[in-house]
Amino acid sequence: MAALDEHRSVLRASQSLHMTQPAASKLLHQLETTLGVPLFVRHARGVEPTEYGEILARHARTAIAELVHAQDEVAALRSGLAGHVAIGTEATSATTLVPRAVALLKQRFPQVSVSIDLAFSETLLQRLQSGSLDIAIARIQNVQERAELNYEKLEAAQHAIVVRARHPLAAKHGLGLRDLVTQTWVVPPEGNVMRSALTLLFHEQHLPFPKQVVETSALPVTIRLLQLSDMVAPLPVRVVRPYCGAGGLKLLPIGLDLQLGPAGVVTRRDRTLSPGALAMLGALRDVAGLMRGRAPSER
Repeated sequence: MAALDEHRSVLRASQSLHMTQPAASKLLHQLETTLGVPLFVRHARGVEPTEYGEILARHARTAIAELVHAQDEVAALRSGLAGHVAIGTEATSATTLVPRAVALLKQRFPQVSVSIDLAFSETLLQRLQSGSLDIAIARIQNVQERAELNYEKLEAAQHAIVVRARHPLAAKHGLGLRDLVTQTWVVPPEGNVMRSALTLLFHEQHLPFPKQVVETSALPVTIRLLQLSDMVAPLPVRVVRPYCGAGGLKLLPIGLDLQLGPAGVVTRRDRTLSPGALAMLGALRDVAGLMRGRAPSER
């Protein structure tokens, strides 16, 4: 089911599973007969899942993820802590918390492999729920309504408006958001938490949102656009500090209270973390504590 949903072709799905196409077709037919509902609609270009098929495929992916975790736990018991952990992070933590935590994990447990996924908070939470991520560093709106998730709040990030050092506004004082309406902004796409907060900030100050925008969520692209042009961008201060000075960027003296709320370390309540994922969680907690000025825990 998971392979069919991914490839949308019985032939490609069977090839990915190293089985024949007739055998895959027979298995699909047996499933549909057993459940008494159509799981996929056949057409000339391949197959498309029905509503029933989407449900079964989602549960199949979750089951596969759980089997992988079980395999990791068995391997960890047999030969010391090893296995794999998949984490996802939003942009701010991707350049601060996560790299330091992964480095600490590898120092403690070199045999644990790590994959890191960078995406918007909303996407990360979906991947966490589907089982493709063990841990997400993300922002959650209305945490109290997400009882199915564990959420450990991190320190809230401060944001600033960033320009290149030779930007026409870089040497001016007494600037306000009104002075930036006609500038070209580099902003995340619509639907992103920061984009929504920035839009609200303009609205609260009775200002139109800038018409000239470049949309991207990629930090390296944003930094390079700022260095090469007179664009402006809202960025976390901790992330952009290394690019100030020799990096040619500057923070404008404009208050930017985006009210994003802090990101947090998120896991699923109904899922037991593998030993490798627990070790990653411990490293994240220790690094977050160091960033707040606390001593790391003994492990």
